Amino acid sequence: MASIGIPREAAGQRLVAATPSTVSKLVGLGYDVLVEAGAGAAATFADDAYAAAGARVVDTAAAWGADVVTAVDAPADEQVGLLREGATLVASLQPAARGPLVAELARRGVTALALDAVPRISRAQALDVLSSMSNVAGYRAVVEAAQAYGGMFAGQVTAAGKTPPAKVFVIGAGVAGLAAIGAADSLGAQVRAFDVRPEVGEQIESMGAQFVRAPQAQQEISADGYAKPLTAEQAAAALDVYAAECAQADIVITTALVRGTAPTTITAAAVAGMRPGSVIVDLAASGGGNCELTVPGERVVTDNGVVVLGWTDLAGRMPQHSSQLLGTNVVHLLQLLTPGKDGTPVLDLEDPVQRGMTVAHAGEVLWPPPPVAVSAAPPPAAAPAGPSEAELAAQRKDAAQDASRRAQRRTVGFALAAVLVTLGISFAPAAFLGHFTVFVLAVFVGYYVISNVSHSLHTPLMAQTNAISGIILVGALLQIGSDDLAVTILACVAAAVASINIFGGFLVANRMIRMFRRGA
Repeated sequence: MASIGIPREAAGQRLVAATPSTVSKLVGLGYDVLVEAGAGAAATFADDAYAAAGARVVDTAAAWGADVVTAVDAPADEQVGLLREGATLVASLQPAARGPLVAELARRGVTALALDAVPRISRAQALDVLSSMSNVAGYRAVVEAAQAYGGMFAGQVTAAGKTPPAKVFVIGAGVAGLAAIGAADSLGAQVRAFDVRPEVGEQIESMGAQFVRAPQAQQEISADGYAKPLTAEQAAAALDVYAAECAQADIVITTALVRGTAPTTITAAAVAGMRPGSVIVDLAASGGGNCELTVPGERVVTDNGVVVLGWTDLAGRMPQHSSQLLGTNVVHLLQLLTPGKDGTPVLDLEDPVQRGMTVAHAGEVLWPPPPVAVSAAPPPAAAPAGPSEAELAAQRKDAAQDASRRAQRRTVGFALAAVLVTLGISFAPAAFLGHFTVFVLAVFVGYYVISNVSHSLHTPLMAQTNAISGIILVGALLQIGSDDLAVTILACVAAAVASINIFGGFLVANRMIRMFRRGA
C-alpha cells in the first residue's frame, strides 16, 4: 500500500489538494492518506474531519515524504528537498515557465505530473484543474464586480421610479467566460459577449447572453483546441469591437488567456472611453492582464473613475468549493493511475493523458510532451453532380403544374363546401341558424386568439381549454337523456372527447409543475 501526502500550502494559498470527502475516495483506492496538520484550516476543513474520513494527521516531513505527494502549487526549494527518490509529485507545476524546477525534480528521480498540463481532449476533462478553477474564477469575477460596481445588476421598478439593469460585456467564451455569463445573467444583468471563435456563439446564447457578431475579428480554432493567432487586420478589428462594447458597458469581464499568456484586449484608450464608475475584472491578470492598465493582484482606479481589478486569487476566495473541485480532479487522476484499486500507482506513458501531464520521470525531463492528436470531423463528402439546366427547367415546370392543380382542387372544394352550407342554412330551422352563427363566430374568434398566444403561454392556456371542455362535458351530460337518438349519440361522443381533453390536460399540467418542484 502506497501513501499519499497532502501537505499544507504556503502562506496566502487558501486551497488544499484534498478535502475530507475526497480523502475517503483515496482511501477507497487502497492508499494510506497522510494529511499535514492544519492543511485544510484555511478552507475550513478541520484535522478531525480528515481523521474521520480515514486519513492520518502527520507533520510536514511525513506529508512531503510520502510515496505520492499531491499539492496545489509547485513546491519551494526546501520542500523539494523533502521529496524522496522515486516519489510521485502531483501539483500545478507551470512546466513551460519553471524549467529549473522540472530539471531538479528529474535529477532527484521524482515523477512529476503537472495538473496544469492536462491535454485538451474530452477524456481528460475530469482531470482538468484549469477548467475547474476557471469555472470558479468566472463566477467569483461577477461577485467581485458586483461589490465594486455602484449599482444593482437587475433593473428595479419602485414607487420612487425605476433603474435600468447593468450592462455586462464578457470577452472570451471559455470555461471562465461562460461561468461569468451565467452568473451575471442570473443576477438580472443585460449580458453581451464576444469570442474570436465564431462557433461558440450558440454556447454564449444558451447561457442567456447576446453574442456580438463581428466576422472581421474572428478566427477558427487550431488543432490543440485554442484559437489560432489573429492576423494584424483581425486583431485591429477585434480591438475596435472591444472598445465599442466597453464604452457602452457598466462591467467588463475579460478572460483571454492563451497558454498562460494574456493578449491585450482592452487598451488604455478604450478604458478612457468608458463611463466613470465602470468596472473591469481582468481574469487574465496572472498572465500579465488583458487590460493595459491591469496591475496583477491590485485594484486600480483610473483618472476617469474606472475600477480595474487584477485579482489573481479568485478561485482561492471561494476555498471550500474550489478545494472540493480540485480534490475531485486529483481523485480522478489517482483512479486513472490505480487501475487495480490496490493502492499501487502505475504510470502508463502510452496513455496520451498521462504522458501529456508527465514532465519528469526516471531521471529525465519529459517536457514538452508530444502533440496529442485531436479528433476532428471528417471532411465533407464531395457533393454529387447537380442536374443539368434542362432537367432543372423540367422540374420547375412540373412543380408549377402541381401547384396549379392543387390550387384548382382547393378552389373547387371551397365552392362545394359553400354550396352545401348555403343549402343547409336555407332549409334549416330558424333556431339552428342562430346557433350556427354563434358557432362560426366562435371558431373565428378562437382561431385568432389562440394563434396569437406565445408558445411560452401554451401550458397556462391549457387550463382555459380545460374549463371550456368542462362546459362541453356538462352540456353533453344534460343531453344524454334526450329522446332523439342522434342527439344522444352526439352527446356521448362529446362527453368522451371532453373527458379525454380534461384528464389529459391535467396530467400534462401536473407533469410540467413537477419539473419545477425541488427534488422531483
